[in-house]
Amino acid sequence: MKTISFVIPCYRSEKTIEKVVQEIIETVSLKKEEYEYEVILVNDASPDNVFSVIEKMAKQNERIRIIDFAKNMGKHAAVLAGYSVAKGDYVVDLDDDYQCPTYEIWRLLQPLENDECDVAIAKYAEKKESFVKRFGSVINKKMTDVLLDKPRDVKFENFSVRKKYVCDEMVKYKKPYPFLEGLTLQVTHRIKTVEMQQRVRADDNATGFTLRKSISLLLNGFTAFSVKPLRIITVIGLLVILLGVINGVIGVVHTVSLKNNSDATYFLISVQLLMGGLNMVMLGLLGEYVGRTYISINDAPQYVVKRTINIKK
Repeated sequence: MKTISFVIPCYRSEKTIEKVVQEIIETVSLKKEEYEYEVILVNDASPDNVFSVIEKMAKQNERIRIIDFAKNMGKHAAVLAGYSVAKGDYVVDLDDDYQCPTYEIWRLLQPLENDECDVAIAKYAEKKESFVKRFGSVINKKMTDVLLDKPRDVKFENFSVRKKYVCDEMVKYKKPYPFLEGLTLQVTHRIKTVEMQQRVRADDNATGFTLRKSISLLLNGFTAFSVKPLRIITVIGLLVILLGVINGVIGVVHTVSLKNNSDATYFLISVQLLMGGLNMVMLGLLGEYVGRTYISINDAPQYVVKRTINIKK
């Protein structure tokens, strides 16, 4: 008999998480002769009453396990914390807001059972999410396509299944600023998508995925798993130098041949603003690399666990 581990980061989900867990139990019970289950709930220092809700569930069902963070560390760190204690042959990522169609888990598992891939990801025909989250998803996809050499036909979603060995390799990353897409692609490119429909949230609360978190996630992907941005900076710098040389030559020729002494003040100001802006962007990106390297060298924790329930060390 095989075991499925469900990993769910919890944040502002006191009204929905119980419904999500109940659906997991009902879905797995349909094939209880073939599969066992465990549900790993990671409380990412949620400001609502979600810990009391999941603690009550864990006391009633020992297959529900809890990791409680001391402070908010973000979804990707919470998922890795869940992976670190998962015992299942397959590890499922789920949202805590009931949007992921858990009843479709068997379709996600099928290509893994047939050894067609190592990771199976839901592919939604229509995304039911806010403009900010949709914009962040588009930028994130473009970034992973270019910087992380992601297969073009793959888009990472929150509802996915990984083989246990993939998760075991991913949790070996102990540095701060984890990025799940980058960690997954470091392990395997055997990824398959399965089409399905996404549901609406089970409550009226807005998503916790803010613009600030979206930018932070993009920076994690930029600086932690690729040096391509540095190479892009080098190319931009060389192009700017080349344009400057060409412009200078054209200016000299134009002045000598036509004896044109027209005022070039506005042109010079534009060039200075362009160069100043490029320098600021480049210095900022280099600063991100240096700062994150410094934090990593000082062994800043990826997450801090305050307590656990139903987890045997």
